[in-house]
Amino acid sequence: MLYKIIVFLHVVFVFGYLLAHGVSAAVAFALKKERDVQRIRALLDLSAASYPIMFNTLYAFFIFGIIAGFQGSWWRFGWIWVSIVLLIVIVFLMMVFGGGVYGEARKAAGTRYNVKGKWFPPEPAKSDEEVFAILAKTNPVLLTVIGYGGFAVIAWLMIAKPF
Repeated sequence: MLYKIIVFLHVVFVFGYLLAHGVSAAVAFALKKERDVQRIRALLDLSAASYPIMFNTLYAFFIFGIIAGFQGSWWRFGWIWVSIVLLIVIVFLMMVFGGGVYGEARKAAGTRYNVKGKWFPPEPAKSDEEVFAILAKTNPVLLTVIGYGGFAVIAWLMIAKPF
């Protein structure tokens, strides 16, 4: 029974993570079309507001996943190790292709911004053209493929347990 509760909590926190991170995904697509810098600032702030819930649920689902691995004696199987490595790769790629560029956009837009997880106070805003140029470098489709695709593979590994 304890194992089922742990797995349930793992899945619930995955849903919470995806829900919170969905805010940033929606914002990423909206920013590609937006040409009003005030609205860009608001969208970037909205995305940043979801970060505490996103990271706390990420930590929680990771911890409950590890506990479930022990409860189910799964550590001798390859699928759990591939899932963990894939999660780490997803987080790394999201930071490389998303976090850096959106942090740069926040800084240019004159809002608080983060570098490698550390938040800094707003600096004077750069020109609208500079903000647009930074946002032109973003690729929300790539981020969606990495995040959604990666989580789909992890879900398959958890269900199929192929090896």
